[in-house]
Amino acid sequence: MDTKRPNIIWFIVDQMRAQATGANGDPNVLTPNLDNMAIAGTNFTAAVSGYPLCCPYRASMLTSRYAHNHSVQLHEDRLDPSYELVTDVMNENGYETVYFGKWHVAGFKESQGRAALWTVPKECRGRFDTWVGYENNNSQWDCYLHGHDGEQEIEHFKLNGYETDCLTDMALDRIRARREDDPPLFMVVSVQPPHVPGLAPAANRHYQAQQLTLRPNVPKSSEARARFDLSGYYAQIENADANLGRIMDALREQDMINDTHVMFFSDHGDMMGSHGRFGKCVPHEESIRVPFLIGGGQPMRYNGQKTGNAPCLVNHVDVAPTTLGLAGIEVPNWMEGFDYSHRRTGRNYDERIELEPESAYLQLLGPRETSYAWRCVVTRDGWKYACVENGEWLLFNLNDDPYEQCNLAFNVNYHTKREEMRTLLKEWVEKTGDSFQTPKPNSPV
Repeated sequence: MDTKRPNIIWFIVDQMRAQATGANGDPNVLTPNLDNMAIAGTNFTAAVSGYPLCCPYRASMLTSRYAHNHSVQLHEDRLDPSYELVTDVMNENGYETVYFGKWHVAGFKESQGRAALWTVPKECRGRFDTWVGYENNNSQWDCYLHGHDGEQEIEHFKLNGYETDCLTDMALDRIRARREDDPPLFMVVSVQPPHVPGLAPAANRHYQAQQLTLRPNVPKSSEARARFDLSGYYAQIENADANLGRIMDALREQDMINDTHVMFFSDHGDMMGSHGRFGKCVPHEESIRVPFLIGGGQPMRYNGQKTGNAPCLVNHVDVAPTTLGLAGIEVPNWMEGFDYSHRRTGRNYDERIELEPESAYLQLLGPRETSYAWRCVVTRDGWKYACVENGEWLLFNLNDDPYEQCNLAFNVNYHTKREEMRTLLKEWVEKTGDSFQTPKPNSPV
């Protein structure tokens, strides 16, 4: 790379679980571009969603603050424009900042009407130079955008095709219009799929429901729905993968690939029938594990090896610091997350790897309607503990039980381990300034 800061592209999908790529072991789905990125880039194989619900995750992604420390604590809450964002830091460091697609942190309530047709106030658009998007939309062939490009306001217009394809087209136009003396680019491409409904272009719909291999923790009672839903889910993921490939190809064509870091990730996963559940909001693996990969850029070699798999617990609050690290920008002290950029760039590798967190803190705030509050801690050595307020809930040894079929929370033989994990979670509560009441220590039954 030259002395100019690298370009950064976020490609964000919605509700894609980490297990749903070939590189991460899914026997069904075709994800050749993500698989190539896992080989030539860095695949963070243990990445988590610190709040497995769209709005709070995205606010934490932008602010690098845990949900109890910003204003989007529940679904459809509004991100207060006074919060400092990663966009501000990129703007201050000479980046052109561009956002395309789903936003979902402006506070519109679906009870008020259709969010896709609502105009997000300019002060709520994250201070991007260009913001062309929508608050929320669950209809991939009926997607409307609006926003601004510089000082020019853009009225609502309908995309003329499938959402992921069209948003990628917009990103490609930006890439192909760039000139050598342009400022570095920070661009976000945020798409709704593979979120329900499972609509996808016909060319991608070749996943036959009855031929799919289900995860072992999908009960018989959920199999029929899981198979049908997964057939569309995988088609949407295949389409997203193809569009990621189009972006990588355009970067190569424009001779930008070595000067651009492409970050691919999701806000949370989807249970898709595991444990008889569908959707998100629970601390099970299918809901909290997300794909997180960094490709492009000049491949870093450390001790003669490419970066490859990184078993790091990258969390929602870590997205912004890692982005700044890739850009070579100092992380401001108001950010609560950790910078994992050394896993891609190799800068200060030995020192930084020693500082990597050994655990990650996850949460669901509540209550509202049917939601309930819980907190969870996941460790690098393969343990997970989750509790409700003042009550025990889950304890899993993921090394021996990756599908979480044996809850050890109430097994007297694991009392000591449960207390160790409860203490760790309490440390996270105190460290982050959370007000959650952890269960009290108790004796074995």
